[in-house]
Amino acid sequence: MIEPFTASILSIVLLALLGLPVGHAMIASSILYLLMSGSDMGTAAEQLLNGMFSSYILLAVPLFILAAELMNAGNMTLRLLAFCNAFIGRFPGGLALVNVAQSIIFAGMSGSAIADAAGSGKMMQRMMTEGGKYPPAFAAALTASTAVIGPIIPPSIPMVIYALVSDASIGYLFLAGVVPGLLMGLVQVIIILSTARRRKFPVEKPVPLRELPKITFDAIPALMMPVVLLGGIYGGVTTPTEAAAVAALYALLVSAILYRSVTLKSAYDSVLSSARTTASIGMLIAGALVFNYVVTVENIPASLSIWLAGFDLSPLAFLLMVNVILLVLGCLLEGTTILLVIVPVFIPTAQALGIDLVHFGIVCVVNIMLGLITPPYGLLLFVMTTISGCSLGQIVREILPFLTALLVALFLITLVPDLSLWLPRLFGYNG
Repeated sequence: MIEPFTASILSIVLLALLGLPVGHAMIASSILYLLMSGSDMGTAAEQLLNGMFSSYILLAVPLFILAAELMNAGNMTLRLLAFCNAFIGRFPGGLALVNVAQSIIFAGMSGSAIADAAGSGKMMQRMMTEGGKYPPAFAAALTASTAVIGPIIPPSIPMVIYALVSDASIGYLFLAGVVPGLLMGLVQVIIILSTARRRKFPVEKPVPLRELPKITFDAIPALMMPVVLLGGIYGGVTTPTEAAAVAALYALLVSAILYRSVTLKSAYDSVLSSARTTASIGMLIAGALVFNYVVTVENIPASLSIWLAGFDLSPLAFLLMVNVILLVLGCLLEGTTILLVIVPVFIPTAQALGIDLVHFGIVCVVNIMLGLITPPYGLLLFVMTTISGCSLGQIVREILPFLTALLVALFLITLVPDLSLWLPRLFGYNG
């Protein structure tokens, strides 16, 4: 007879290959495990309900998604792009630099790489290719690689999910992402500057000085959103979940009252789109909660920890091994699945080796984000293929220098924990 756990794993793979969503596949396979092992079948529902309804922090996910949708509906995106272009567009490869800058700014608002690519990234693609300024494949590759910054600089939906599985402080995780996110932006700027003159990228016409005050004034309400969001968290006024609700309300008020660009229909469409995205993520989380019970019953994390201890790995060697595993899995699996199913298995070993869980979380999230732009199955590559009309091969060729630079940034983040922990320690973190 096949072992119940083996049957469960094979079932997940088979159902996923047949096209069933991964969340549904994990729930069905977990029920199969309970049936074969003679356990109470109601355990699946119990684990699902306890996990979903006892995790207050999960409410931050739909609220951050809603905030991003309302920003796009309310033309906040256009005003921020105009602001970035006014100050950066005049340099060689100006619009490419604007692409990096807008991703860093939007990172403080949406918390999702896909939302950044589909929202502001779509507009950047149009701006960069208008009039043949940049090759469409280069613009698509750059937009995909800058979008991965979004979930690193707070707020971050992946960090919320990591906090759920690790019990690490979501506030300190948010702080820990700031410097690594800026480092990722810096390495991309270096690549742009090094290729701008060689490929004769255009310089944008400078915006007259007399127009800068108006452009800045128009952008200030949008620029204040990260201040409102993070100020509430670190000022002790709100929890991260409450801050997400404030961010969604702030985006609605600014878009509807100040910018007058949101109608009842567009607001309804934003809520509907957010609900669809949330339902998709929610099913994945539900499936992972049930399957994680199976993993726990089988004592997989402890067994893996004992197995790894036999190799006598140093903390750095362990982190490098995790990097390789997550980068490979990122080519094949969706990031939320990796965070919910794979990462929890590594956490006991990381703790046993004395690795700080906040630093470990940043390393894991950066790895998973790079998986979004890693061939052959990087999700952001497919998003930009649809937006740009370029082939996957064209985008992959253009993205390789940016991916290489981001891998260098990942190595530095892994090697130097203080890049992640310096800012949290300033705010009282003792890790």
